[in-house]
Amino acid sequence: MSSAAPRPAGPDDLWSVDEHLDDILATVRPLEPIELQLLDAQGCVLVENVTVPVSLPPFDNSSMDGYAVRVADVAGASEEFPAALEVVGDVAAGAADPVRVGPGQAARIMTGAPLPPGAETVVPVEWTDGGLGEGPASGMRARSLAPEGAEGQVHVYRPAEARAHVRAEGSDVRAGELALEAGTVLGAPQIALLAAIGRGTVRVRPRPRVVVLSTGSELVQPGEELAPGQIYDSNSFALTAAARDAGAIAYRVGAVADDAETLRTTIEDQLIRADLLVTTGGVSVGAYDVVKEALSSVGDEEEAGGGVEFRRLAMQPGKPQGFGTVGPEHTPLLALPGNPVSSYVSFELFVRPAIRALMGLTGLHRPRIRATLKADAALRSPRGRRQFLRGRYADGEVTPVGGAGSHLIAALARADALIVVPEDTESVEPGGEVEVVLLG
Repeated sequence: MSSAAPRPAGPDDLWSVDEHLDDILATVRPLEPIELQLLDAQGCVLVENVTVPVSLPPFDNSSMDGYAVRVADVAGASEEFPAALEVVGDVAAGAADPVRVGPGQAARIMTGAPLPPGAETVVPVEWTDGGLGEGPASGMRARSLAPEGAEGQVHVYRPAEARAHVRAEGSDVRAGELALEAGTVLGAPQIALLAAIGRGTVRVRPRPRVVVLSTGSELVQPGEELAPGQIYDSNSFALTAAARDAGAIAYRVGAVADDAETLRTTIEDQLIRADLLVTTGGVSVGAYDVVKEALSSVGDEEEAGGGVEFRRLAMQPGKPQGFGTVGPEHTPLLALPGNPVSSYVSFELFVRPAIRALMGLTGLHRPRIRATLKADAALRSPRGRRQFLRGRYADGEVTPVGGAGSHLIAALARADALIVVPEDTESVEPGGEVEVVLLG
């Protein structure tokens, strides 16, 4: 485990938020690149510059259904004096050997079809009679009444400039140009571009696999009946959803009872599919905090240079935290507190950046801005603790949502920001300026 962060002198000393985060990011390394099929690469980070092997479009093609013609043949065309042209054939999308258009001629052309030799422009079908001799036609009417392959005459009622309604070869990107640069996150538009230039696979850092599990014998699966003293497990759902939102492939294990051997076995079983493990609960000082006991014996990490260290952080909520590596591959593990708000805030501050570091991203953190506090009373914060309060942000102002309690899930569900009160600040008056972490 890395020693990049300055270590507190003793077990009772507090780590700062920044020290804990620095230690995590000094330990987590980006995943090794792999070659993936395009759809499997969605959400992954590109590790190579991709150049364009063939121009887009690869040939001049029509952007409209209409007629490919020579400019001179439709010059001066009008409703009163239409240009009458001989239709020499059809050019459909995908045509490999289109007909040639000579003087006084036109070729019926479909959207995306290559501009035929001799043609200089395209007149939309709406500017013609569709080859019916009955005045200007709508596209649908012309297409339905003039079957493919029909020849004869078409009357054109408007002139067209050179290369009107023509998509030029290379007008999107040209061969040899940079299509996507390394570091790009592949979303739908980027995958569309890769497919369009003929790439079937791409080299990326894979989305990290994150395994989430809750601890606590009092936890019950949602949908089941609650017995006295039991509560529903919300943390594993929240953290799994948050991990997916951060870009990971997340697996929810669910609640594990307060038994060290069961937890240890569960963690060891999950190592095969985990690039990162996240536990919630059992990290504070107490008789039933089995996470510490279980993690002390997962694969004899201490002898292999791994292990999980449990710390007290100068923050509220989320004071108790654990971090280290477990198993033969030294898989990173973050042990978060069990209170729902503490757990979620801890995820945003520590787990989300770790996930994004595994992906090889440079932007690890949520955006932070300065905002004016909109509140009925001053915010109070314990000196020496960095406090993170839930809030709603709009138009440069942030309003607290709910209280400071780490169990207030309903308030968390209404929040879209975290209000940050620094360690050396005990009070923030309404109208004062605060730092805000935007969650949306």
